[in-house]
Amino acid sequence: MEVLTLSLLGVGLAADAFTVSVTSGLLIQRIKLNKALKIALFFGGFQALMPILGWLIGLSFREWIVEIDHWVVFGVLGYIGGKMIYEAVWGDDETVAFNPLEFYTLLGLAIATSIDALATGLGLAVIHTSIFMAAALIGIITFTLSLIGVFLGHKLGDILSTKADIVGGVILIAIGARILWEHLGLIA
Repeated sequence: MEVLTLSLLGVGLAADAFTVSVTSGLLIQRIKLNKALKIALFFGGFQALMPILGWLIGLSFREWIVEIDHWVVFGVLGYIGGKMIYEAVWGDDETVAFNPLEFYTLLGLAIATSIDALATGLGLAVIHTSIFMAAALIGIITFTLSLIGVFLGHKLGDILSTKADIVGGVILIAIGARILWEHLGLIA
C-alpha cells in the first residue's frame, strides 16, 4: 500500500478515537498539555499496536474477531457512556465524577476504539503490506487527531459546562451503537 492510502486508512481508523478525545476534553476541568498528551498517547499507541497484534495473530482468527469486535466496542462504550450519564443525573455529592484521565477508564477507551485496527492488521497481512510503516502512520495520525480532539472538546465543555457528562455519555453510546449497526448491516 502506498503512503497516501495508508494515511487515509489511518484517518478512518482514528475517527472513533478523535470523537472519544473530544468527549474526554469536554470533561477535563483545567486542561494542560500533559493531560491531552496522556489521552493522545493512549489512543495513538493502541492504534499503532493493534494492527501489529492483528498481523501477528494471522488469518486463522480473522473470522472470529470480525464476528465479535463490534459487540465488544458496543459493550465497552455503552457501559462507560451509561455510567457517565447515570453519575451525572443520579449521582450524589459523594459520587466521583467520570474521569477520562483515570488509567482503567483510559485503557478501556483506548482498547475499544482500536479493535477495528486489530482487524485491519489481520487484513494487512493478506495483502503483504509493511505492517510497521502502516502501524506507525496509523499511530501518528491517531495521536495527532486525538490531541486536537481533547482541546476542541475542552472548548466545547466550557460552552456546555454542567451538561458535559451527559453529552459525553450520549456520544460514547452513539459511537458504540453506530459501530454495532455498521457491522450488522443496518447502516452503510
